[in-house]
Amino acid sequence: MSYKQLKAFILMLVCLYIVESEAQLQVGFYQSSCGLAEFIVKQEVRNGFFKDNGVAAGLVRLHFHDCFVRGCDGSVLIDSTPSNTAEKDAPPNNPSLRGFEVIDNAKSRLEAICKGVVSCADILAFAARDSIEITGGLGYDVPAGRRDGRVSLASEALSNLPPPTFNVNQLTQLFSNKGLTQEEMVTLSGAHTLGRSHCTSFTNRLYNFNSNSSQDPTLDTMYAAQLRQKCPQNSNANLVVPMDPSSPAVTDVGYYRGVLANRGLLTSDQTLLTSPRTQSQVVQNVQNPFLWKNKFAAAMVNMGKIGVLTGNAGEIRANCRVINS
Repeated sequence: MSYKQLKAFILMLVCLYIVESEAQLQVGFYQSSCGLAEFIVKQEVRNGFFKDNGVAAGLVRLHFHDCFVRGCDGSVLIDSTPSNTAEKDAPPNNPSLRGFEVIDNAKSRLEAICKGVVSCADILAFAARDSIEITGGLGYDVPAGRRDGRVSLASEALSNLPPPTFNVNQLTQLFSNKGLTQEEMVTLSGAHTLGRSHCTSFTNRLYNFNSNSSQDPTLDTMYAAQLRQKCPQNSNANLVVPMDPSSPAVTDVGYYRGVLANRGLLTSDQTLLTSPRTQSQVVQNVQNPFLWKNKFAAAMVNMGKIGVLTGNAGEIRANCRVINS
């Protein structure tokens, strides 16, 4: 190889390194461009939480539902228009998603001091972390540098989000499609320790389950009786119950204790006991809550990297609900 060729080769490697570096998210991404970014998001999460502690669960779920559709690009925040039904209005998201006002408040404050700098996708990732921390989970560093997507389609939410009826193999495959392991699936399922579920997501387990049984036999009978009181057959679609009745606003292993006691609310919760490997992880999480909190923080970081837009891709939305004109 001649000197000229070697020089060109080295230059190409440097260019590749720069492109690769740009494609990586970085902890402290806004340190020089908007130093107060994470602090302001944390303040708004705290404000929202003190008005309604259920908003923490909403923000964690928003981040999850964002990342599983088109990657973590803030597309779940975009409003529908007369010509397009957006992700947030797909059946898995409407009326159950909440916490949008916290993102709006953080974004408007950030636009006032750092116009066009902080993406909605990053605000959502920070807000999910802060929600876990404020409810007793472990805080963690959020690598940032995501940019916002310009497409949001309800049909893609339907095809990418796991329904509450999925079994362990279906869940494992769906998470694998997103680059997450089965262990990360079990770990992230623990987010169901927070928040609530609409009755419509699990009444199939309470009434007319199959030709042999009106009730799902894997569901604890006392718990099923309590649920039937709160969720009468053919009742109001807006009725909700806590996912983890023992501590619905605390990030802890109560969810896994419930699953072990056959009190997993959704089919997709109770199914974790149907595989020896996932069952052993449920037991391990109950026995070592601190280990689970560490694994959960790491899994959230990994989830936050799914399909991100970086560098010059996408945009920085001025309003999280509307793509830039």
